[in-house]
Amino acid sequence: MRRREFIAGLGSAATWSVMARAQQHLVRVGFLTGLAQNPYSEARLSAFQQTLAERGWVVGRNLRIDYRFAGGDRDLLRKHAAELVGSQPDVIMAVGSGAVAALKQSSRTVPIVFAQVIDPVGGGLVESLAQPGGNATGFLLYEYGLAGKWLELLKQVAPRVTRVAVLRDPDQFAGVAQFGAIQAVAPSVRLELTPIDVRDAPTTERSVTAFARGANGGLVVLTSYATLTYLGAIVSLAAQLRLPAVYSDRDFVAGGGLLSYGPDIIDQYRRAADYIDRILKGAKPADLPVQAPTKYELVINLKTARTMGLDFSTDMLSIANEVIE
Repeated sequence: MRRREFIAGLGSAATWSVMARAQQHLVRVGFLTGLAQNPYSEARLSAFQQTLAERGWVVGRNLRIDYRFAGGDRDLLRKHAAELVGSQPDVIMAVGSGAVAALKQSSRTVPIVFAQVIDPVGGGLVESLAQPGGNATGFLLYEYGLAGKWLELLKQVAPRVTRVAVLRDPDQFAGVAQFGAIQAVAPSVRLELTPIDVRDAPTTERSVTAFARGANGGLVVLTSYATLTYLGAIVSLAAQLRLPAVYSDRDFVAGGGLLSYGPDIIDQYRRAADYIDRILKGAKPADLPVQAPTKYELVINLKTARTMGLDFSTDMLSIANEVIE
């Protein structure tokens, strides 16, 4: 009996050793966003995991991904950030400047790769684009120069517009800075701007409704946790008030908005996965430059245009990356 017990013990030890070695090779990646999980995020997460798999990191085999979604709750975002850092991941992907800031409050050493961040230098997240320094690097959502394009597109599709409400997140540095960039372009297209801070749905509805009482109004909706959290309410309000609106994120148009022009977000997730692969293989975030978008997409919702009595030119339709019927 003792001999059999001894042999069984050896077998258990060998099994434990194999499992321990497998566990040692299980890479842990955290994923943090201040947004809620929704149908629009599925394609992005799929592209993220697919790109990691193409690099040899397969969920369930040698990779574990811990996902956290804060749903627009800033306190929950900070809590998730602390939990992820406490789980001792090899690297964390952060979506949005709020997620990066929350993670950096919890750790200055855990590698962070970010996507959809507008101004990481101005926000104090990196030292410079070329040499990020510290533990974070990643990909810009877009550059401030894109502001002129939104105004031009709005004027093209709705030539009568002379007044534009700009919906922004006042709690983010980039929200205020983006409005400044749009202000600089507005005189050249003869548009009068009105900033509207998005804090909650009722306040935003009252502000936009008051703006719409004037004639020839339109909207430009900037991407932020706040505007994406109230995506459905903003799109419905624009339709109800018959305000032509240009968005910087495709999700608004998929949800019924008029048109959007901005970076291909799925491409950003793929590029972020590539950076994560490089970090897992020894690269340091401080040595990987922050990169600007390389792919942009124009998305048009024809159904919404018809409802509002607007027409898109043949030229605009021909260059659109996606037309929703």
